[in-house]
Amino acid sequence: MVGMAQDSSFDIVSKIDRQEVDNALNQAAKEIHQRYDFKGTGASIAWSGQDMIVMSANAEDRVKAVLDVLETKLVKRGVSLKAIETSEPRQSGREVKIEARLKEGLTSELAKKIAKAIRDEGPKGVKTQIQGEELRVTSKSRDDLQEVIALVKGQDFDAALQFVNYR
Repeated sequence: MVGMAQDSSFDIVSKIDRQEVDNALNQAAKEIHQRYDFKGTGASIAWSGQDMIVMSANAEDRVKAVLDVLETKLVKRGVSLKAIETSEPRQSGREVKIEARLKEGLTSELAKKIAKAIRDEGPKGVKTQIQGEELRVTSKSRDDLQEVIALVKGQDFDAALQFVNYR
């Protein structure tokens, strides 16, 4: 029996390390509590459900400063800012609020967009297959897969992408 050349593959996913997001939120809350410029502004930051962070303060510039503290902590913990989607500041009674929603998983629209980019610009023998919230990329050549990773990293798909299960 002659062995067939085994295809190599990897998956493109968009996952968030929730522990790191939680750590960033806790650090941000601590800093906001301690900083002099937040005293008396009612500034706060907290989880709201599974994938929403709510920030509030008594003025728009203060709530934007809370968001800035959160973003700084996320970046320091290696969480891409593309993994969160923030709302515009909105007045709610005496407070101004900003909501930040965690974005996880590839939408089918985004998976199709990435697959199209790989088809149009990637090496010829590469195949893509959408599997739920992941995109499987296969090829006989590992070099082609490396090329695809570089191609995808080089484009702005407005999502935090990871490359996993490389085999």
